[in-house]
Amino acid sequence: MIRENTKQIKVGNIYIGGNNKVIIQSMCNIKTEYVNKVVNQILKMEKEGLELIRVSVLDFKDAEAIKEIKKRIHIPLVADIHYDYRLALKAVENGADKIRLNPGNLKNEDQINQVIDICKQYDVPIRIGVNSGSIDPEMVKNNNNKVTLDLMIESLDKYIKIFEDRGFYNLVLALKSSNPLDTLEAYRIASKKYDYPLHIGVTETSYKDIGLIRSCVALVPLLLEGIGNTIRISLSDQPIEEVRACKRLLHELNLYSSYYTLISCPMCGRANANIMKLSRKVDAYLQKANKKITVAVMGCVVNGIGEGKQADIGFAFNNQTTCTMFVKGQVIGTCKPEEVVSKLDYFINNN
Repeated sequence: MIRENTKQIKVGNIYIGGNNKVIIQSMCNIKTEYVNKVVNQILKMEKEGLELIRVSVLDFKDAEAIKEIKKRIHIPLVADIHYDYRLALKAVENGADKIRLNPGNLKNEDQINQVIDICKQYDVPIRIGVNSGSIDPEMVKNNNNKVTLDLMIESLDKYIKIFEDRGFYNLVLALKSSNPLDTLEAYRIASKKYDYPLHIGVTETSYKDIGLIRSCVALVPLLLEGIGNTIRISLSDQPIEEVRACKRLLHELNLYSSYYTLISCPMCGRANANIMKLSRKVDAYLQKANKKITVAVMGCVVNGIGEGKQADIGFAFNNQTTCTMFVKGQVIGTCKPEEVVSKLDYFINNN
């Protein structure tokens, strides 16, 4: 099953699945009732490339806030619902573009049917989000108190049947575990079994460096195999870092075209200056520049120019005080390390 073979689901002003690109999403970490703070956070993420935002709906104050938030943002909004089906009803009435339900936390079929009815009325899709940590306790008990891949799939099957029996097929699926290998296998199974779009991600991955590696273990194989229509890299960090991580990952897999590439050599005894410090300055500039460009920052000229020759522009340290500048591997001059960002800015704005 490849991405192009999934159903196409409309979420607000975007489409998920079919032959559409992989959609980047994240989740606000501010209580939704605080409208101004939530809107500001979303708008900043929009500038970074966020295409779909999810917000928690813990109570009716959160559900009511969706109406005002929707007026002030430019991307679709997903309401994350747990336990109380009435919050889903109110969220849809107030403009939520999509609802996320967790099978382990909302099991009453009469209540689910009411959510289905209003989502049909407003043409709002539902994401069935199975998490390994929130499987129905009764199902876990009947499985010798073990959460397994089979149990995750069984939980998803059981929940999907409720919707399909009511003629509701406007669905997106997710099967997340904090174990990346379990997550990888769960999505592989789901991609063969269903033609619904898949939202992929590893849950509870920890802070940035650990979370990035853990996420990539599952997400890279899935994306290379054509599995996954939306993506979130869940981090114990600010949501904007999740957006940046998604862009970088998709870019490296040729699934996100309008992004920059930064080439920077590893530290070694030949390095003539602090590559880490300068690379971070260049990276910070490129994030703001929002330009598709390849830039190299190299520690010496022994192999710096050769290794960075695919760069549109590059800088290789000669010593602590001077850098050789090169374009497509051809030397064009020298500059001071503190001038690198300004030279880069000039190049971008004049080419």
